[in-house]
Amino acid sequence: MGEAVVGSHGHRTVPRLLTGAVSATAITMLIAPAARADDGPGGSASACEGSFGKICVVAEDGHTTAGRKGSGSGKKASSGKPAKPQCEATKMVPQPPASSPLREGHKPGDGAVYTRGCLAGPDPTIDIFWAANPPGVNAIDPEIVAQMALAKMTLAAPDIDINPKPGGKGLVGMPVWMAVGQSPTTYGPNSASATAGGVTVTATAKVKSIVWNMGDGTSVTCSGPGTVYRKSFGMKQSPDCGHIYKQTSDSAGGKFKVSATATWAVGWQVAGGGGESGQLTEVRNSQVALTIVESQAVN
Repeated sequence: MGEAVVGSHGHRTVPRLLTGAVSATAITMLIAPAARADDGPGGSASACEGSFGKICVVAEDGHTTAGRKGSGSGKKASSGKPAKPQCEATKMVPQPPASSPLREGHKPGDGAVYTRGCLAGPDPTIDIFWAANPPGVNAIDPEIVAQMALAKMTLAAPDIDINPKPGGKGLVGMPVWMAVGQSPTTYGPNSASATAGGVTVTATAKVKSIVWNMGDGTSVTCSGPGTVYRKSFGMKQSPDCGHIYKQTSDSAGGKFKVSATATWAVGWQVAGGGGESGQLTEVRNSQVALTIVESQAVN
């Protein structure tokens, strides 16, 4: 069993297991922020709000790559603010005797002794202190719960449908039609909910734009999924997402590497009327290769 170190304010660092000194105390732990599919449980120590010299674990709000089914990459949006400490205070039962230094000289009935558990992250801590009134509980940051909901979704890379088809040959000057599949996992909408600390958040994700890098130094931004090419369209240009190559792919080593980068807008809302809301962003990418030749070189 790990040995606890007691500081000047009754602060205890809990390396592994809680010791007998606080075994009579009921510690209620809030649900810690859930990690992404490939994230580790991160966190950093910082001072809790209040005047008791407490230490809490604060979840970091950094950029990570979210693991999802399908190819491509994604990043978690950051609000630029740290998550609120995930701690909860509980009154000690039974209370320490009148002679206990934990009472800081106060008589029984004059306030009470509490413990505060900050158990999320790699360095969980327990703080023991006296207070005249019950201390408040640090609120769950709804954006953290929104990220938990987001982690339940599968947001895959774009399902590219391009004409000319990869493996075939396109012509210089011939219209290229770009489109993507519109399933819930590749385009949206895709929704999920999560609950932590009494806060329920529903998040809904949908692709808001796709940037096509055509491999010839140009890019095309499409606000929609594009139109899938059909033979009946002939040599018409795409009405909403297309490109025309002005040179062969010989200049790019024989093939143009075409990438489609989808930006997902993830709106979230706290359950209940007038609940807080916000926005997260995810990015996914996929690639294909196109061969473009001069018209006389087709045969």
